[in-house]
Amino acid sequence: MTTIQEIVKILTDAGIEENEAKTEVKLLIEHFCNYSAKDIILGKKLDSDKLEIVKEKALERASTRKPIQHIIGFADFMGEKFIVNPSVLIPRDETEFLVRKSIDIINENNLKMALDVGTGSGCIACTIAKHTDCQIIGLDISNDALQVALDNASRLNLYNKAIFRKSDIFSNVKPSEKFDIIISNPPYIPISEKDNLQNEVKFDPAEALFAEDESGVNFYLRITSEAPRILNSCGFLIFELGINQSGKVSEIMKQHGFTDIEIIKDLAGIDRVILGHLIK
Repeated sequence: MTTIQEIVKILTDAGIEENEAKTEVKLLIEHFCNYSAKDIILGKKLDSDKLEIVKEKALERASTRKPIQHIIGFADFMGEKFIVNPSVLIPRDETEFLVRKSIDIINENNLKMALDVGTGSGCIACTIAKHTDCQIIGLDISNDALQVALDNASRLNLYNKAIFRKSDIFSNVKPSEKFDIIISNPPYIPISEKDNLQNEVKFDPAEALFAEDESGVNFYLRITSEAPRILNSCGFLIFELGINQSGKVSEIMKQHGFTDIEIIKDLAGIDRVILGHLIK
């Protein structure tokens, strides 16, 4: 009979760090064997047939380097499981800094209307809708991504709180619509970095990863330049940042009328979130 240790070794032999491999095997067992932490405590035995399925999935992970989230179909983000597939960016831990700050701003200022540009899986919009009294519209250019976002909002019972719409940046925002805060985790990796990425990242949709310019700030410029006509007076604009982009994005925001620029570092000390205030 296959053992859990043997399955972990399949992943470590493929170059996956041991702690990460153990976590991934745990996720596979929970998903494919319906085996929980409570079952471990109670000493429940794993079904050998189901363990063979876990081994098969580990072999797939090892041979293809397909992200574990694509194999199980879900990603954990801020305490919820979100449906993911190759049509959407897998939520990263770094994005929690963007979402937590957005939630704080919305709740502290009693904001009522938010916009999430490039919503992808909808994880940002859904989490904000769940933890605030704000209604949020998520925009994306991809029909496939919007379907994933809708499915996630449905699973979390967020009807009428998280709404999704096809739009290229603000192209489908109605002239009468105004927002208190615009949130975005835009594509920010310079296309020149494509060959340097981890194999797993290459499974994410290219349009969600790569900017067209050398500095990776093209989408920040497009969003920031148009944001003032869509924001209410005293509105906020908040972005996730790529490495070494805070200076350029700060300058872009200042040039378009944003003040009180605040930059938040992640746990690695990298400038990860930037926030600006628009006083009309």
